[in-house]
Amino acid sequence: MTHPKLTPDHLRRKAIVYIRQSTPTQVLYNKESQRRQYGLADHARELGFQVVEIIDDDLGRSGCGLVERPGYEHLVAEICSGQVGAVFCIEASRLARNGREWHHLIEMCGLINALVIDPEGVYDPRLINDRLLLGLRGTMSEFELNLLRQRCLEAIRQKARRGELQFRLPVGFCWSSTGKVEIDPDLRVQQAVRLVFEKLIELGSVRQVFLGFHREGVLLPVVNIGDAFGPRICWKPARYGAILKMVSNPSYAGVYAFGKTEIRTTVVDGRARKTEGHRKPRESWAVLIRDHHPSYISWEQFERNQVLLSENA
Repeated sequence: MTHPKLTPDHLRRKAIVYIRQSTPTQVLYNKESQRRQYGLADHARELGFQVVEIIDDDLGRSGCGLVERPGYEHLVAEICSGQVGAVFCIEASRLARNGREWHHLIEMCGLINALVIDPEGVYDPRLINDRLLLGLRGTMSEFELNLLRQRCLEAIRQKARRGELQFRLPVGFCWSSTGKVEIDPDLRVQQAVRLVFEKLIELGSVRQVFLGFHREGVLLPVVNIGDAFGPRICWKPARYGAILKMVSNPSYAGVYAFGKTEIRTTVVDGRARKTEGHRKPRESWAVLIRDHHPSYISWEQFERNQVLLSENA
């Protein structure tokens, strides 16, 4: 099998098959996509390439540009070395889902005369028509990602507005089989949570509560998220941060709150970095539903606790 755009110079160099799936779930369950992508190595040999390298280090990594992709970096390094005759991918979105990385890759391929090949055709970035087509495919891939993200976020917001979106609950609560928030049936957990709020009223500050618990060796319940096969609740010595987080959480006042924090993106060394957990002011929360579920304290008590925290800050 030959193609008019494939020259002996291309075939003397190696072909690289770049394989990527966006999430670990796809890696585990979408095996057909993996088979199609690995099958590109046979397609490269059928076209006449003697040396075919497979780069699959990015399985389970998004191509949005906010996640490090060692496989993509390896691909760019190989292209820059001038030893690559063609890059094989199943579709444009496998290479990159953002315009910056996509156009940079196309530029590098054009400089060293490397082709971009997928099941639909062979593209030479040095040819203006092929370059235009590759640019459009990259733009459509980026648009598709943003559209999917927008749809998913709006669906999440709609479910949250009804108070039905399930997320990890703070210690002392659990989801029922009917999708309702309930107080943890473990009496020891209930007593420990109530003790924190009682001591806050008695002592007047989180610091004093922490020091008192530390002196008396009080253990507090913590949701175990590190061991999927271990107990749901583990008990640890009281920590100041854990107590502060507990008394600042409106869930204990029977409030369903969504959108309390935001993800911020910063650029470090030319790379985008996501940081989570930046708390927003209450008026900026996306959803706040009072009397949504059973509570440990009243809303009025929660408000008084926030005043105490601000005074002791």
